[in-house]
Amino acid sequence: MSARPPKAPAILPYPGLDIRADEVVWGGRFPVQRVRFTYERFDGARSAELTWELWRRGNGVAMLPFDPWSDRVALIEQFRLPVHAAGLPPIHTECVAGLLEAGEDPEAAARRETQEEAGLVPDRVERIGQYMLMQGGCDEVMFLHCGRTRLPEPEAVRNHGLAHEGEDIRLLIVPAARAFALLDANEIRNATCALSLFWLRQNHARLRTEWTSE
Repeated sequence: MSARPPKAPAILPYPGLDIRADEVVWGGRFPVQRVRFTYERFDGARSAELTWELWRRGNGVAMLPFDPWSDRVALIEQFRLPVHAAGLPPIHTECVAGLLEAGEDPEAAARRETQEEAGLVPDRVERIGQYMLMQGGCDEVMFLHCGRTRLPEPEAVRNHGLAHEGEDIRLLIVPAARAFALLDANEIRNATCALSLFWLRQNHARLRTEWTSE
């Protein structure tokens, strides 16, 4: 392959890391690199030579819209082929999420995805944290956020998503207590969504106070 895809740059140097081969074996939307390397072990010895396939997705964002006045959250549901391939129900309950564009601010991207996928516009956003999802094979880092949002009543809820991306996204608005119960019952099987709900439960009382006092 003559030119490397922008999402698949050469592996950066690191003390003790010896890159012996680094090739892009798939240059599609999400490139795959095959890397041969050794590294310095904790005892100072050189590791055996390893060959890993690295899936380059780049960075992503997610938003958990929370209405502190009605104590409800907005989740989404959509069909996910990889979830079906994993043997789980393919209609997957998630947070609003998407990929960062090059140079895009994570909060701005999370706000954009919230508008596109849920038709919601948070007026205040708090960052939850930055997490890797598949550190054994993928470089994706997720920036998670919670956004203060006045959520619509059930009769005003409709489906969302970008037609040119084939999206069909169903908005699911539930009481926070119901979302926490789903979390405890392992009915939320999306890691990004689960992390966001765990964080909200930890910060629930504080946000209800702070976000309704203005």
